[in-house]
Formats: sequence, C-alpha cells, structure tokens
Amino acid sequence: MQLLTQDLRDKLLANGRQQQPLRGTSDEIDFVPVVKLFTPDAGATWLLTEMDPDDPDIAFGLCDLGVGSPELGSVSLAELAAVRGRLGLPVERDLHFQPNRTLSAYADIAQRDGATRT
Repeated sequence: MQLLTQDLRDKLLANGRQQQPLRGTSDEIDFVPVVKLFTPDAGATWLLTEMDPDDPDIAFGLCDLGVGSPELGSVSLAELAAVRGRLGLPVERDLHFQPNRTLSAYADIAQRDGATRT
C-alpha cells in the first residue's frame, strides 16, 4: 500500500504552503490531520497535517512512537516507508481515519494519556 496518495500529498503540501509564512508566529494554523499512519505491529502512530513545500519528504504532525511520549514534530516520509514493526510489517495508512478535532487537540489528549487516541 502506498503511504500517501497523490490527493493526500496535494492536501499536505497545500497546508504546508499556507503554514510556511506563519510558522513560528502566533498566527500558525491548527489544521485537522490529513492522514493517519501507523505500525500494525508496533504501536506507533503519526497524524500528519502538512508537508514542507521546500522539502516534500518532510511532514509535520503528531508523532507517537508508542513509548508513552507523543509529541508534535517533523518526520521523514522516506524513513517512515522504511520502518518495520516487531513482526516486520510496514507502516500503513488508516483507510478509515476520520479526523474530528484539530492537531493540537489530538496532541493535548495524547500527551495527557501518553498515547494517541483517534
């Protein structure tokens, strides 16, 4: 399975272009996640909201490696494509993910609970 379809890439890049001039200011946009990626055999989850238009290998979102300390940050999509869980399974896209809150709301809950809940 492809991690990202062209439609998802387009949405992530559009968000990245919107965010780029606002990054680091109080006007940053709190997007709703575009895609959820996860390891079916390792407990890691990524909720991604945007891609860097200058380096489309880099995505931003909530990164939860399944060790109790989820955080907002950037991740390499090429590295995600290479990740394998305990049973050797690759990262997958959650085809049924329906975001219902902004990224910061997911992050607040994840940091409180020590895990990403969707």
